[in-house]
Amino acid sequence: MSAPVILGAVRTPMVRAGDAFRSVPARELARQAVRELLEGVDLPGELPDEIVLGNAAGPADAPNIARVVGLTAGLPESVPGLTVHRNCASGLEAIIIAAEKVAAGRSDVVIAGGTECMSRIPMMLPPEANTWFVRWAKAKSLSQRLSALGRIRPAEMMPKSALLEGLTDPVCGLNMGHTAENLAREFDISREAQDEFAFESHRRALAARDAGRFDDEIAPVYVGPDFRRVVERDVGPREDATLERLGKLRPVFDRRDGTVTAGNSCQITDGAAAVLVASEELAASRGIRPVARIRSWSTRGLSPARMGLGPAFAIPDALDRAGVEMPDVRRFEINEAFAAQVLACEIALASDRFAADELGRPRAVGELGRDRLNVNGGAIALGHPIGATGARLTVTNLAELTRTGEDIGVVSLCVGGGQGSAMVLERMQ
Repeated sequence: MSAPVILGAVRTPMVRAGDAFRSVPARELARQAVRELLEGVDLPGELPDEIVLGNAAGPADAPNIARVVGLTAGLPESVPGLTVHRNCASGLEAIIIAAEKVAAGRSDVVIAGGTECMSRIPMMLPPEANTWFVRWAKAKSLSQRLSALGRIRPAEMMPKSALLEGLTDPVCGLNMGHTAENLAREFDISREAQDEFAFESHRRALAARDAGRFDDEIAPVYVGPDFRRVVERDVGPREDATLERLGKLRPVFDRRDGTVTAGNSCQITDGAAAVLVASEELAASRGIRPVARIRSWSTRGLSPARMGLGPAFAIPDALDRAGVEMPDVRRFEINEAFAAQVLACEIALASDRFAADELGRPRAVGELGRDRLNVNGGAIALGHPIGATGARLTVTNLAELTRTGEDIGVVSLCVGGGQGSAMVLERMQ
C-alpha cells in the first residue's frame, strides 16, 4: 500500500450566490482552480493519471463535469475524468477516491476536488409539462397547435426551485433545515447559542480575511466574458453582523416554534477547490515536499432525519483508523451546514451516553474545543457550495496546519440523506 500524500491545494474565493460568480459556470470555476493547482506544483514531464471532481447540481451544459474540466484545463485527452456525487461531501469523496487509487497502486497522481455554481441551478417544470411539450413538438398544423395550447393547465407550468427540491430528503420527507430543528430539540440547543455560534463564524472569517490568512489558499478568479474583472476575496462574511441583528431574524423552517434562521445557517454559495494527490514514492523520486499525508478517512450512515450528526459518527471512526485520539487533533474543519448541527456534534462527541448508545464505545470520544474548531470561520460566513465544500475544507485545513506548524487536522461534513464523512490529515515535517 502506497501512502497517499497531498502535493498542493488551492481554492477559488467563496462567493455568495447571485453575486460575482452568477455568470460563471461550475466548469469554469473548476478549470481555473485546476490550472492554478498545476502551475503551483512542479511536476516536469509528469501528467495526472485522472481527474476526480465532486459536483451535486449536475449542470446540463457539462455532463460528467470532471471530464469537461480536464479537457478545458489543458489535460491530454488520455486523462479520464470522473464526477462524484455524495451530496455535501462530494468534494471530500473525490479526494477519498483519489487517495484510494493511490494507496492501491492504481494511480501515481490524481487531481481531486469539487465545484458548484449554485447561482446557476435552474428552475424546473413539473413532469406533467413534458407531456404538453411533446404534444406541441408533434403538432403539424395550426389547428393542432391551437388544440395543444387549449390543453395547458397552469399548475402544470408552475416552475419549482431545483435547489429547494434537492435539499428535501425523499426518504424522511424533511428539508435539511427541518433536520437541524430536530437536532436543536433533541440536544436542547437554544436560539441564542445558535446565533452566538453564527456571529463567531463571521467574526473569525473577517479576522482571517483581514489578516491575510486566506491569501495562500485562494486563487483569484477571472470573470468572463472579457476576463478583466478579478475576484480575489471571499464574498460572504458580513461586517455588519451583530447578535442583535441575528436575533431579529425569523425562523425559516418551523415558523412557530423553530430556532433555525437564515442567519445561523450556511450561505448558498459558488466556488471550487482542487488538490493534487500522489504517492509518497513519486513525491520522493521527484524531490517534491508534500504538504500533508492523508492518514485515514471514513464515511458512516445514520438516520436522514438526524443527518447533521454525521461528523459525530464519522470522526471517531476516522480517528481510530489513523491511530490518533481527539487531543492529538490541533485543527478541526467541520462544515457549518447549520449552527445547531455543529453544536449537536460538539455535544454528542463529548457525551458518554452518546458514545455508549450510538457508537458502542465505553466513553466519550472527546471535546472538540472551540480554540481548534473552524478557527477561521466556517460555512455560515464563507458559504457552502455543495459539491465543492469538502475540498474547500481540506484546502483550508491544510493551509492552517502549514501556517501554525501543527501536525494533525481533521475535515468532516454532515451529508444530506443521513451520512457523515471525515478525513485525518498529517502535515509533513
